[in-house]
Amino acid sequence: MIRFPTPLHLIATLFLFTLTACSHGGKQPMGDPGEPYPLQSPPKVGEIVHLPTGAAVTPAQMLSVAGDARIVYFGETHDNPASHRLELQLLQGLADLHPGRQALGMEMFARSQQPALDRWVAGELDEKAFLKESRWFDSWKMDFAYYRDLLNFARDRKIPVIALNAEKSLVQAVRSKGQEQLSAAELALVPELDLTDPYQRAMVTAIFGGHSQGEMQLEGFVRAQTLWDETMAESVARYLASPAGNDKHLLVIAGGNHVRHGFGIPRRAFRRLPLSYILIGGRETEIPADKQDRLMNVELPEFPMVPYDFVTFLAYEELPETGVRLGVMFEPAPAGRGLVVKGVLPGSNAERAGLKQGDLLLALDGEALADSFDLVYAVRRKTPGDHGALRVERQGEALELDVLFQASGGEHPHGKQ
Repeated sequence: MIRFPTPLHLIATLFLFTLTACSHGGKQPMGDPGEPYPLQSPPKVGEIVHLPTGAAVTPAQMLSVAGDARIVYFGETHDNPASHRLELQLLQGLADLHPGRQALGMEMFARSQQPALDRWVAGELDEKAFLKESRWFDSWKMDFAYYRDLLNFARDRKIPVIALNAEKSLVQAVRSKGQEQLSAAELALVPELDLTDPYQRAMVTAIFGGHSQGEMQLEGFVRAQTLWDETMAESVARYLASPAGNDKHLLVIAGGNHVRHGFGIPRRAFRRLPLSYILIGGRETEIPADKQDRLMNVELPEFPMVPYDFVTFLAYEELPETGVRLGVMFEPAPAGRGLVVKGVLPGSNAERAGLKQGDLLLALDGEALADSFDLVYAVRRKTPGDHGALRVERQGEALELDVLFQASGGEHPHGKQ
């Protein structure tokens, strides 16, 4: 074999080319950092993929990996029942893997609601008392049916539920004023805030873009998002470092934008307390036409990391609605006894039952109606075809009216039911 010598200047040129090719200047990623191993076929509802490797896994395999981490972050879609079923399955599986050593952290509760959560887990409150004491409809405002099974399971298994979030009043103050104008009492509640994360700022800017009202409003939105993430991260770290939590595993339930890509709560919690964690979330691939308007009409940046370690493909479902209303406008009685009917909607269940303006509503099915919440909660539990025994006082006369609840749709705000 004839060998041709390689000139030294050619060796030097090749070496320089190699160094240039390996440098970072102008280097483009080979593939999509958010999906380094693209799926070979369109995903089906129920499939689970480990995004860093592109491997399809079973629920048991995902749970086995999740069980090794101290913290499992689940990014939920707040109004998708399929997302809530998945987080319940995670909690059930993790509780079996860590008997007596599993806890649940929830974005849906601010720290001031912790006493109500503790009493719930201890079995000291029924659902109505818990919703009232925790101020659920004032703080989170979503239908409790999304979270009922999850919280019932936590109570049944005595799994500690940790309130993670900041108080609404503090969020509003930080959004509108910034830290420099906060009172001493407000500043005492503000955790260490890192406002420099470029990925979070890019995400918030993109989301805010469709509602842009100027640079000041954007900065307030960034501060609010950061306060949420930092407060929840601080709550996670505090609990796991405390005597009550130092031997626990924690499942954190929060909206996807607080978890996805890891720069929301996870990175900020790790800064405070470096512990192993994984990210799990859902991706809606079947979206009915009537839900298309729920999708954010924004173009998010392409972040250089996978959104989740594991993603489950979901259908965007609808929470079954009772569609039941009484059909009255009301307000608490001045004397604090019952609810005064201010108006009866034509064709409503209330009109069919014989209710009239000026009636005093005293009880439904034997449960006293002391305030608006009592009536709202009682009617929310009715379904089409149910009856209700309504005790009423009309011009000093006691009446018992039978209400047949027929489907009528609509919302159930306080003051109208």
